[in-house]
Amino acid sequence: MTQDGQFSAEANPFAAAERISATLGTLTDALFDARTSRHPASSLTALRVSGPAAEALFDLPLAPNGPVHTAVDRLGTVITAGTARPGTGAEVSALATGALLSRYGTAGPVRGASTDAPGVLTAARFELPVTGEPADPKLRPPFTAPLAALAAGQQTRQPVELATGAGSEVRLVVPPGFHALTSPGGPPGVSARTVPLGPAGGSPSVRGVDPAAGAAAAELATHLAETAEELFSGAEPAGRRDFAVIAATLADAVCASGAVYAGVAALRADGRPADATLVASLARHPLPITGLATELATVRRHAEVWTVLLPAGPAAVLVEGRSVPVPGPLAADGVRRWAVTSVVEAFVPLPDGVSVLCVQLSTAQPQDWELYTDVFAELLKSVQFGWDGVPGAPAAPAPAQAVPVPVPSPPADPAPALHAAAPADVAPADAVPADAVPADAAPLPVDLRGTPVRVPPADFNPFAQVADPTPARPILVPDGTTGTGGTGDAGDAGDADLPPRPKGTPVMVPPPDFDPFAPQPDAQPAPPVPAGPPPAVPVTDPFGTVTAADRPQDPFGTTVLLRSAPVPPPPAAPPAPGGAAGNADEPGPRPKGTPVMVPPPDFNPFAPQPEDRPAPPPAAAPEPGPFG
Repeated sequence: MTQDGQFSAEANPFAAAERISATLGTLTDALFDARTSRHPASSLTALRVSGPAAEALFDLPLAPNGPVHTAVDRLGTVITAGTARPGTGAEVSALATGALLSRYGTAGPVRGASTDAPGVLTAARFELPVTGEPADPKLRPPFTAPLAALAAGQQTRQPVELATGAGSEVRLVVPPGFHALTSPGGPPGVSARTVPLGPAGGSPSVRGVDPAAGAAAAELATHLAETAEELFSGAEPAGRRDFAVIAATLADAVCASGAVYAGVAALRADGRPADATLVASLARHPLPITGLATELATVRRHAEVWTVLLPAGPAAVLVEGRSVPVPGPLAADGVRRWAVTSVVEAFVPLPDGVSVLCVQLSTAQPQDWELYTDVFAELLKSVQFGWDGVPGAPAAPAPAQAVPVPVPSPPADPAPALHAAAPADVAPADAVPADAVPADAAPLPVDLRGTPVRVPPADFNPFAQVADPTPARPILVPDGTTGTGGTGDAGDAGDADLPPRPKGTPVMVPPPDFDPFAPQPDAQPAPPVPAGPPPAVPVTDPFGTVTAADRPQDPFGTTVLLRSAPVPPPPAAPPAPGGAAGNADEPGPRPKGTPVMVPPPDFNPFAPQPEDRPAPPPAAAPEPGPFG
């Protein structure tokens, strides 16, 4: 993942929601003008409370399976999102756009839509959605004090216990002043709707349309028309129609991005316009918060990333500047341009361990950055989680494609044994049944035939006793091209009907009844030691002047030198195996090695040995008397 590809869907799972945020910034920059109805900036903080209503969002009397967002008196708009209600994913943009065009009638072409391409309006006709790009690091907004205050230690809340099967659910409060562009009931299949399918619901009856998708499209068309009436109450109907229709064409993209809420704010601060966008979405990202913050700080080199602690748990907050394109068809002068926006984005992991809540706010007026970051910090404090206690399953990895294993080509001069004929019951590795390959099929190349394997028969028993692997004839491997003698040698005097054997090192295969722990002929036990005093042992003098003698027992445990005795010669070395002096009756040549003496069974290594007895201390000379 690189800085240039940070906004692509392949780079991070939040890219689609970030595209929706950039697209809403394009709409506010292109469509909001002097005719837009604006609320005072104080409306964002007028209903800010931290009482029981904000601390118990899961106790609010909402519908059992929705809605996605609803307005609560003296609190704001409560957003509800859950992992167990993804919706059916049915497309509703075309149905909602058609309903809005029927509602407003033909009042000329929609702004930005070319007249030479008739048909159903789509987002591509307006060059939407757009993708933001990282702005110059010098244009990055500051990490304000309300955001930094989130890093201070505070008490966290435990998730609300939900029924088994409910998954993870999140609720948060959006302050008044934002206008939602998503349907209160969410996409099709999320919540139960009472909007009928037909002209009464604002959508013409269409055959072959799923009733849930038709009801969702009718509800979205009605909601967008009401939102356009609020934003452009002082404009002509064509302006309200343009905003509602363009927002309806983005409904499928908003749903596909995982966004559960998308809204815009049109405010007036100190007599000047102040616009902002807000998007809340769910995405799958199994990294813990520390790993997620590290990844963001590594990838977004132009951004500032902090790890904070919210009442709902730890989170990562990112602040950066983005350049958003404004398409020429939507611009007032018809010229494509770029707008620089300040963005704050928060990533809050859900209790299931695999889902993340992503909330992002952007504005193109840097002078209002303090106001919006204060509102954003309060919004993050209102986040509450519910969980059924079942950890979420990670996303299944994509199936790996089968990669053919190339077979190495044979050497230039292979050994003759490699060319021996294979047994009749073993088919070649690349053999294919004749009835499975067409007659006119080209043979497969060598690098695509695969690795040869041996397929066991149907009655193969891996636990059966293995047969005796001892060969029928002795294994004699020649050292060279000429024979070394012996039965079955491959030399000139060997058996002519045997195939030549490859070169190698001769080895000896033990017989089946070989016992490695049995005593060997050349390792016989020593005779037992007779009882009584040990015999005299000859000892040589290192200086060659004193010879050894018998060692009688001394009552004090010492040894004295009495008389000389010749040193016995060392034992003669055994004849080399296979030599001229070898015994013909021996079973075979003995292996080479260092001869060792095997101690008897009653050997005690801790008994005192005669050689280890200390020498007698020298006799002390008598001290002379005082008078000599």
